[in-house]
Amino acid sequence: MYTEEKSLHFIEQIIEDSLASGFPQDKLRFRFPPEPNGYLHIGHAKSICLNFGLGLKYNAPVNLRFDDTNPAKEEQEYVDAIKEDLLWLGFNWAEERYASDYFQQLYDWAILMIKKGKAYVDSQSSSAMAAQKGTPTQPGVDGPYRSRSVEENLRLFEGMKNGDFPEGSHVLRAKIDMASTNMLMRDPLMYRILHRHHHRTGDDWNIYPMYDYAHGESDYIEQISHSICTLEFVMHRELYNWFLDQIYDDTLVRPNQYEFARLNLNYTVMSKRKLLQLVQENIVNGWDDPRMPTISGLRRRGYTPSSIRKFCDVIGVAKRENIIDVSLLEFCLREDLNKTAPRVMAVLDPIKVVITNYPDGKEELLDAENNQEDESAGFRKVPFSKELYIERDDFLEVAPAKFFRLSLGNEVRLKNAYIIKGESVVKDAAGNITEIHVTYDTDSLSGSGSEASKRKVAGTLHWVSIKHAIEAEVRLYDRLFIDEAPDSHKEKNFLDFMNANSLQIVKGFVEPSLSSVKSGDKFQFQRIGYFNVDKDATASKLVFNKTVGLKDAWEEKGKKEENSINNSLKEINKYFKVATREERIGIRKAIGQTLSGIANYSLLQNSFKKNINNNKSSLLFAQFVLKYSSLKFSDFDKEDLTKLYLMSLRSESTFVRSRALLNLLNLDYDSDFVNSFKEEILKLKSNPTKSTTEREVEFIEQVLNKE
Repeated sequence: MYTEEKSLHFIEQIIEDSLASGFPQDKLRFRFPPEPNGYLHIGHAKSICLNFGLGLKYNAPVNLRFDDTNPAKEEQEYVDAIKEDLLWLGFNWAEERYASDYFQQLYDWAILMIKKGKAYVDSQSSSAMAAQKGTPTQPGVDGPYRSRSVEENLRLFEGMKNGDFPEGSHVLRAKIDMASTNMLMRDPLMYRILHRHHHRTGDDWNIYPMYDYAHGESDYIEQISHSICTLEFVMHRELYNWFLDQIYDDTLVRPNQYEFARLNLNYTVMSKRKLLQLVQENIVNGWDDPRMPTISGLRRRGYTPSSIRKFCDVIGVAKRENIIDVSLLEFCLREDLNKTAPRVMAVLDPIKVVITNYPDGKEELLDAENNQEDESAGFRKVPFSKELYIERDDFLEVAPAKFFRLSLGNEVRLKNAYIIKGESVVKDAAGNITEIHVTYDTDSLSGSGSEASKRKVAGTLHWVSIKHAIEAEVRLYDRLFIDEAPDSHKEKNFLDFMNANSLQIVKGFVEPSLSSVKSGDKFQFQRIGYFNVDKDATASKLVFNKTVGLKDAWEEKGKKEENSINNSLKEINKYFKVATREERIGIRKAIGQTLSGIANYSLLQNSFKKNINNNKSSLLFAQFVLKYSSLKFSDFDKEDLTKLYLMSLRSESTFVRSRALLNLLNLDYDSDFVNSFKEEILKLKSNPTKSTTEREVEFIEQVLNKE
């Protein structure tokens, strides 16, 4: 059998080169170093899969080391959650280590550096230190305490350790180079005073090491051969090596730092600070809320470890930052669940169906296949009776030509059961349909082999028998944000892009085979999506979480919105060609309706910016974005707005100029912004073009007279 060999990623190539150069394979050692100040998220999963994957590939140990150097933000809860996530993903660590294990050694090395004149106690304020460090284009200058004697530095540092000084009064800094082009090398902090209780060391310490100091030295203590970080630590590598230089013994393995691109996922935030904000402000229901990108949230939603590992494998390991579409993560999940999740029937928006020619009191147990992708999954029995529930949107009293579900006078098949035909409906006093009456073909049972059972009909519907159905709470989860880059807009708060429909709770009905499910069980609700039994479920109350739909609704929506934008641009061209004002108004209204229906902030922003050019169709479209979209004045870059208005007012087309004038007149702009264009508008008044219309002249006067 042909097997495609996967090429090595660049870190594997580095390791191969090390081994080829004589580095002993038994000296290979890796680590995963989380800070226990929050729950792990999907971005950490990439790092976990990389480090532990290397350990498996090279049969090398991988340590789990908690970077617990900031007791102000760290808790035992986070330590426990991180360990649970790693085990759930399928990885075991060689040793469980903590930076706090090395506090005494790190302190001793700091003393040694002071004695060598490589570190000193600085007593400046943080603002004074920041000013003294200079800028990326301006070298720093020596601070007033840089020349303290070794004896004074030792005395002060011991006092810091003993708790003699308040927080912020002193820090220990490395003495490196205040003129370095790398600002991180301009005497970085090594220790700060924190009178905080540590979750492991209690109140033993009043000083705590900074990450840049503790990181490399901890790697050295553990004899980590390849220390793998994300790209934001590229500039830290020089400092990592400098700290190692102060303590390195050439009889031991010297760690080397390598950087890879972190995972950036659209429609998601990865900042621990922002995720913590979502939790603390009760925007979500805890770190394991199924809408969160945390590993615990994904687990509760119904993701599988193998789908996450597959996703991390597919996206690969790169040196350059890029943004991954969350649809790829969902694809990996669907692919996994499709093979493993049993198929069941559930109705989430029920309407009653009565089979009028089915005998009263009769019940049947019908065979239903558990998973057509798994031959070993077998069959189950599903009860069938006279009264059923189907989905409300699976019926239309009068249906259009391409409606392939139930309607009056038309036939459909009930999954695993019979062909039925819509006959009549029962309505309440308000005209709402409360029951659908149908007849069934007694000879059309699925799998019976009869001629009637082989008859082709328009569609197949799922259902549950009302008499046997079990009521369940179903939590319909969707993406937490409506924008593809919610925290990338400087002028906006990421909370502005919360999806108001990210959670909807409905009462549904499921087939009786689900009566004994347990937390974590996964199913495909046929024709709806994949669902997971939530931890809130009890024997008396079933609770299911929607994991993912059968299709990518967001991709379809995104393509639809992009197509709408493109079609609107085509319609704009017609705007300049039609003969009457009424036709132009019709085109404008249609485009306005399209733009007002688009919620994707980034798509609107990009479309706006892309159309600020000298093409009259583009300029008019950008003006329509200002007029009709959900974006506000504050959402636009003022320089872009100014450029658009100047280009529009100078356009050859009266339609473009008139729309710009109307927007200046009617949109919620401050007077200073409107007045900034009055000189340009006065030029239009004093020197009208051949295309200038009476309406444009009116708009000019109105804007000039606007107070």
